[in-house]
Amino acid sequence: MTISTANLGFPRIGPRRELKFALESFWSGKITETELRDAASALRVAAWARQHAVGVDIIPSNDFSLYDHVLDTSVMVGAVPPLYDALGALDSLAVYFAMARGTRTVSGDEGCIHGHNAASDVPALEMTKWFDTNYHYMVPEVRPEQEFRLAGTKALDEFVEAKALGYHTRPVILGPVTWLLLAKSTAPGFEPISLIERLVPIYAELLQGLAEAGAEWVQIDEPALVLDLDETARDAFRMTYGMLKAAVPAMKLQLTTYFGGLGDNLETVLALPVDGLHLDLVRAPEQLEPVLLSARPDLVLSLGIVDGRNVWKSDLDRLVDWLKPVVAKRDIVLAPSCSLLHAPIDLALETSLDPEIAEWLAFAVQKLEELAVLGDALNGDRYAATAELVANAEAVAKRRESQLTNDPAVRRRLASIDADTSQRALPFAERAALQRDRLRLPALPTTTIGSFPQTSEVRKARAAHSRGDLDDTAYRDFLRQETELAIRWQEEIGIDVLVHGEFERNDMVQYFGEKLAGFAFTKAAWVQSYGSRCVRPPIIYGDVSRPEQMTVDWWCFAQGLTDRPVKGMLTGPVTILNWSFVRDDQPRELTCRQIALAIRDEVVDLEAAGAKIIQIDEAALREGLPLRRAEWQGYLDWAVECFRISSSGVRPETQIHTHMCYSEFNDIIAAIGAMDADVISIETARSKLELLDAFSTYRYPNDIGPGVYDIHSPRVPTVAEMEHLLLKAAETLPAGQIWVNPDCGLKTRKWEDVKPALVNMTAAARAVREAVQ
Repeated sequence: MTISTANLGFPRIGPRRELKFALESFWSGKITETELRDAASALRVAAWARQHAVGVDIIPSNDFSLYDHVLDTSVMVGAVPPLYDALGALDSLAVYFAMARGTRTVSGDEGCIHGHNAASDVPALEMTKWFDTNYHYMVPEVRPEQEFRLAGTKALDEFVEAKALGYHTRPVILGPVTWLLLAKSTAPGFEPISLIERLVPIYAELLQGLAEAGAEWVQIDEPALVLDLDETARDAFRMTYGMLKAAVPAMKLQLTTYFGGLGDNLETVLALPVDGLHLDLVRAPEQLEPVLLSARPDLVLSLGIVDGRNVWKSDLDRLVDWLKPVVAKRDIVLAPSCSLLHAPIDLALETSLDPEIAEWLAFAVQKLEELAVLGDALNGDRYAATAELVANAEAVAKRRESQLTNDPAVRRRLASIDADTSQRALPFAERAALQRDRLRLPALPTTTIGSFPQTSEVRKARAAHSRGDLDDTAYRDFLRQETELAIRWQEEIGIDVLVHGEFERNDMVQYFGEKLAGFAFTKAAWVQSYGSRCVRPPIIYGDVSRPEQMTVDWWCFAQGLTDRPVKGMLTGPVTILNWSFVRDDQPRELTCRQIALAIRDEVVDLEAAGAKIIQIDEAALREGLPLRRAEWQGYLDWAVECFRISSSGVRPETQIHTHMCYSEFNDIIAAIGAMDADVISIETARSKLELLDAFSTYRYPNDIGPGVYDIHSPRVPTVAEMEHLLLKAAETLPAGQIWVNPDCGLKTRKWEDVKPALVNMTAAARAVREAVQ
């Protein structure tokens, strides 16, 4: 039987974030569109060459994107809302980046930022999390009268580009059913999936073009198949793949699923007229056996056996033993569990990691090397792979036995947790009365989420300090100056509850991880969060504890500058967990409880220092939710418990805030209520307050800050826009329950965007305050 290796997708950003810098240079007018496209082409060429050099048999194309692959698909099928019609051709960069980021008038003229002509300001599409990852995608928007056409040829162009270089690739496209299931409608009650018969012919046209260009296989990603689906969705899959196979019978279709198991969708999938099927055997190893029992003999199985979403080395001996009986019976393809988009690129770029920990790791390149070793071993050439297998077995054993992973004191403290550890001393109604008396805030109090712009000066100072070119005293003085300027400006524009701006912080998770035991950090292990936004997730390799205070000194400095309350700002345990590469040798909830105890210590110390308001952000709580509803409650139970462990060590009069962004709350609103935060701030600007519906239907008892300023767009919202959102919120919620804030932290924005937006926000709050009182 034949065994080959395949990759489902390679990281787009480049080993040194070349895409990020090219995009930001284009957006700021420093490079032309041609130069941006040349930079993108260079990244694609380098990625193909790297994968070929490692020995991957099947290399993908069209896995690259200038911003987001879901947005690429929307443009490809002509699903561009009429709002963007005036900006240019459907497949132009002007339209593409307007959908991604919005546009903004510069100095009152009618031009769009980045030098493109525009009739007026337009907002970006809504953005949310890609399944249960920290990658964000642009939500497709469709109308009942929606018509589709093949408006972009990116998939074809990149296949041809690779072919000209000698790489016969397998193009990757997002499947039509998943795309429609991710889409939202502008018409209440309209289901986008009802458009499937109009959409499929566009995919057929694309497949025909690829076939004529010489493509033999196309990878069609349908991750929606791991979700709970109704019969309407299953019928859409049956109809879609029947139509595609009939339209282009010569094209071999690989249906690719990931992030979970097929479960009750298995029967539907195995009946589809596709030529290959990819299974995520990292998330759902149990699905292999039923697939082997029921799949057609000629169905090529792609087995996702290397974790595409984490950084630990695979146990290759275990995989060889597991797969030997399979490869004796049928042709298989060995692959990562999902696209390597979610993994750092190359461990070889890391020069400062603890060598013992580095030996346990595998990034994207190393994961492909693991596949090559497995391919050799399973093809009967185990001798050729002997050295690699021995080295892998030694590394796996060393990690298992290492003292770095186990702290007896942390284990003892974890065992001492009881019910009181996660309970506030008084219920919310009684706490709220004490907090009102203590804080004396106006109705609709204004605040921000935490961070202020990390300017080039801030980044340069941090880099200089890291290199040793700026000593500790000079760096601290610089950060104090930036903090004081932020405090004074907030006072000047009339914000009620201030933040210190977080200029000393590199990232909301990395900053804390660097101060906690059990975390390791990298120099170049960047992954894409959205567009040009890249993060370096910490690596949790051992038991977690807090050796010393992490934020108290900076809070004390900021509070000493003003009589207004300054929030203590922390990242919550669930978000730290979900935005890290987490150890896989113990249950995730155990690691999360360890982090919760560490954050609890910091919360208690902030209160002791005088903090009246402490914000514990749980931006990633929703994204950790299992994809299958039957598994939700188990996750929510421990996730909510961990937040409450972190927040329940303070007195009733201390106000606890939390923040969540870019998540659907309707289905988990009861769990959010169970978190028992005194104030929650949420994203609502892009969704036009749709997310607030869950809080009104549930009659959420605590205070809410519905975001009125979309910080992921360079647009400056007007006073009238924000007034409208606040008045709309006041129709749903009592005015005394509403706070006024942006959607998210302002770290990634520029001061020239932030200052007018926050001035407008405070003006809107004052106007609505008068209107509702």
